[in-house]
Amino acid sequence: MTDRTSKPSGKRPGKSVRRPQESTSRGHESTSRGQKPGSRTQKSTSRPQKADAWSARSPSESKEQASPGRRPASRRHGSAGPAGKRRTSTRNEGERRYPSGRRPEAADASTRKDSETIRLNKYIAHAGICSRRDADIYITEGKVRVNGKVVTEMGYQVQPDDRITVSGQKIEPEPFVYILMNKPRDTITTTSDEKGRKTVMDLVEDATGQRVYPVGRLDRNTTGLILLTNDGDLANRLMHPSYKVRKVYDVETNRMLTDEELGKIRAGIPLEDGPAKAYRVSRHPQYLNVVTLSMHEGRNRIVRRMMETLGVEVLSLDRVGYGPLQKKGLRVGRWRNLRKTEINELRKMVRLLPMDHLSRS
Repeated sequence: MTDRTSKPSGKRPGKSVRRPQESTSRGHESTSRGQKPGSRTQKSTSRPQKADAWSARSPSESKEQASPGRRPASRRHGSAGPAGKRRTSTRNEGERRYPSGRRPEAADASTRKDSETIRLNKYIAHAGICSRRDADIYITEGKVRVNGKVVTEMGYQVQPDDRITVSGQKIEPEPFVYILMNKPRDTITTTSDEKGRKTVMDLVEDATGQRVYPVGRLDRNTTGLILLTNDGDLANRLMHPSYKVRKVYDVETNRMLTDEELGKIRAGIPLEDGPAKAYRVSRHPQYLNVVTLSMHEGRNRIVRRMMETLGVEVLSLDRVGYGPLQKKGLRVGRWRNLRKTEINELRKMVRLLPMDHLSRS
């Protein structure tokens, strides 16, 4: 094997020769660099502690120091440095750091504890006694007891196995119910009507023993999907515009809409309460006077008002999609209970925990 020093370097012979007595120790300086003997040597002997501290390194640390491009182990792990000072670490031996700042066992216990509690006013409302607002009144008046103790604190958290009474009457929360209905024409989306007209509640009166409420509203003559539930958190988020729940409508008009009119629907049509638009517009593959609109907004009569602005009469309006739910297979005037996967899809869409984590007794 050819020696590396035998290769020509292209420099003058006098300057290319490596001096054999050059020291690699950081604590001692070599006297073979053109310095006067004794000048550098005396400096090196004036700092013996520095050299001794580094000579006391472990074999593993010495190996890391000899590796080019790496910091000494002492500077990375808190051992002795060049000045003989030891850096102390606040981390205990064998301790690991977690993103949450606590160990997984503690994080799981905290999550489990939060998921098993429910606000007192929410618990009372779920029991079908009254609304949350009225429940707050009962609490402030001292009519609510938890495990025999009067509670007047707003936002008080209770466990599913706690015993709650309101005015001396024991209450228990009702299980959540989720019903999907294909609303027929001439039906009102309310719980009751002063004029005695047919409501969606009349169609599901024998469906369950719990109180349910329609999520959103459909016009009296608008058909299609409507969700009914007693899950107040889910209902409020589905109706809130910030979550942008998808709503799909089949709109039948008295004439075929032009491409220019379809473009206006995509761009936005000015209404008295602000512009309204559909993020997706398509023609029906079979009927020329039917278009499908996909929208995120749910303002009152928004589709009909958009068509009126274009000078078009709406002959029929049918909601065929609501979020991940589809009308396929559900006949007009019929309803069905949502499957567990559908419930979890709805809750995930509005950033709620899945059904398995619901804290209900």
